[in-house]
Amino acid sequence: MARPGQRQSGGTRTAQRSHRRRDVDNDGLIPVLARAVREVEAAAQRGQVKPSSRTKFQVIALLMREERARVKVDKAISDSERAEQMKRLDGVAQILAKTAARDTSLIALLGEDAVVSETAKALKRDMQMSAGLELAPEELVIVTEKAPAPVVSERQVVPQSVVSRQLANPFLAPDFSLAEVAREAHPVRLANWELFGPLFKSFEYGAGGGPACMPLPDPTTVDAPAGATLMRHQAQLVESARQGHRTYLLADEPGLGKTAQSLLAAQAADAYPLLVVVPNVVKTNWAREVQLWTPTRSATVIHGDGENLDAFADVVIVNYEVLDRHVGWLGDLGFKGMIVDEAHFIKNKESQRSRHVMQLSQRIRQRTAHPLLMALTGTPLINDIEDFRAIWEFLGWIGDKKPNAELMEQLEDAGLTPADPGFFSSAREIVIDMGIVRRRKVDVAADIPARRVADLPVELDDEVGRSIREAERELARRLVERYRTALATRTSGVRVDGVDHDLVRQVAKWELEDSRSASSGENVFSMVRRIGQAKAGLAADYTAQLARNVGKVVFFAKHIDVMDTAEATFAKRGIRYSSIRGDQSPAVRQRQIDAFVNDPEVSVVVCSLTAAGVGLNLQVASNVVLAELSWTDAEQTQAIDRVHRIGQEEPVTAWRVIAAQTIDTKIAELIDSKAGLAARALDGDDSEIAASTDVQLDALIALLTEALER
Repeated sequence: MARPGQRQSGGTRTAQRSHRRRDVDNDGLIPVLARAVREVEAAAQRGQVKPSSRTKFQVIALLMREERARVKVDKAISDSERAEQMKRLDGVAQILAKTAARDTSLIALLGEDAVVSETAKALKRDMQMSAGLELAPEELVIVTEKAPAPVVSERQVVPQSVVSRQLANPFLAPDFSLAEVAREAHPVRLANWELFGPLFKSFEYGAGGGPACMPLPDPTTVDAPAGATLMRHQAQLVESARQGHRTYLLADEPGLGKTAQSLLAAQAADAYPLLVVVPNVVKTNWAREVQLWTPTRSATVIHGDGENLDAFADVVIVNYEVLDRHVGWLGDLGFKGMIVDEAHFIKNKESQRSRHVMQLSQRIRQRTAHPLLMALTGTPLINDIEDFRAIWEFLGWIGDKKPNAELMEQLEDAGLTPADPGFFSSAREIVIDMGIVRRRKVDVAADIPARRVADLPVELDDEVGRSIREAERELARRLVERYRTALATRTSGVRVDGVDHDLVRQVAKWELEDSRSASSGENVFSMVRRIGQAKAGLAADYTAQLARNVGKVVFFAKHIDVMDTAEATFAKRGIRYSSIRGDQSPAVRQRQIDAFVNDPEVSVVVCSLTAAGVGLNLQVASNVVLAELSWTDAEQTQAIDRVHRIGQEEPVTAWRVIAAQTIDTKIAELIDSKAGLAARALDGDDSEIAASTDVQLDALIALLTEALER
């Protein structure tokens, strides 16, 4: 029989184990997440989720992902403890999913492009501190700019083919001695100047009528393979790479063959192995282009986890959407060049896709002497001159806080500061010479026929049309009421005769913020979507008429239901069509493209504006129907340029279907007003630039202003 003391000791040990378990349950990050997610859930159950709860929802998701990745590799805990913690994290995830199902607008906060605000960063820090986590000194202070940190994803994989390549070269370590030694610039004249703002503004104010294109040499040889034709402007860039230039923002207008130029530049620079990062919808086409322009080089495309990857290939093609799984081994493969297609996709530096691209670029520059880095985009500027920032950083021209050494030294050598009158034009030329290449069709490809955008007004005179116009009037009434309430409760004492346009803009901002977070109710977004649905049948009817009279037609829409309506209309009319959507596999997508291009019986291709607006060659048609309006001129231009490009033999007409007597008309005007941004910054156009605010905001401002002036 055990002595009493022993029984007491055993009971004490049991109590101690129970006490430790309670400590584990109540300490650390997971309990903090559990409490916070219950608060967000309760807020969602009470109705519309307020901004503070939306921020908390996003931060919980971010911390949960990081904690899952940490727990998976934590060697200090047992397997049973790891399983228990993963189970608790799954519980948090389930509550997040239920909350998002209640308010679907929250789903946007989970996307890789979702912006993490300063408020969210501060909340994340506070939750980590309340969990007792140790933070680095720099993490304790939230700053507006932060260098892109390596992103660790729990989805990261290493394909077997990569392992095989490593085993095939067990003693071949990367030669870091070849990499450029990071050097510091020592400015004197510019030492105390903040330069990013002036550099960006130099592209607005320093054009002086000149295009944004670095000097390019005359081509000495023609690199085009048999059966392909290389135009002079393309050969010039290839020759530049042959002569040693290594960083390019290739911003030629869409349709001037940027893919061919970049692949031939890589061949001229011997930049193999070459990494190519592209949107998902064009990665199969890139593999075809490698075979066409550099037939002696092999290409491999990464799908999913990379089971069919050939790690020994010369060109590795990966899409943004799976980059998080492969960023680890890609950074160690030893690439000598990197091409980023549709580089405006990385303009949001806080997005995961942008951070992954920056991480890979930095890794390549650390390991390779003078790597070839190319950012390809026909529309580098969407809404703001600062859209340049992420692209310049990818190319290594600037860092997170200041210009890098080469650019800084050249600015210093110019002998000017932002206070000097000649600074803007000088700075612009210096940045251009770093590697900006921009050519217009009208200048280098005069044989490409002209294009025009023709507006096609349609009357929505049925019950749906009347409902839309009444909803627009109701939105205007709501804006007027909000304006008058703000005016009556104003405490500043400021009085303005007539319409207070500053207050109008503020009211429009409030409405736009509410619209973006609302899961129900009429707002500018739901109204525009309803207009698109109402126009769908009319746009499809007009497309059918075009197809009967002029041949092949490209039909673009933003929403799936508009595409469905159009396809049903074509089927009813006996018109054969193909369809390009975002949910198709690459093989299915290519079959649909080939059917439209090669089959004379297929008269129409129905395209998603987001899935087919880039990377396609559809110049077999010369007519485009835009059934729904974009929010940017850049998106509209990209769609039209699927047809208006090298190889087109006929004048191109884009028929833009606009619902008369609705906000659709105002949006079309605003889109056109934004078209001057790239022209001013890149083409040397001296026309005025419209404000860089969103079209959505300007549309609400116009709606409210008109209502107040009636």
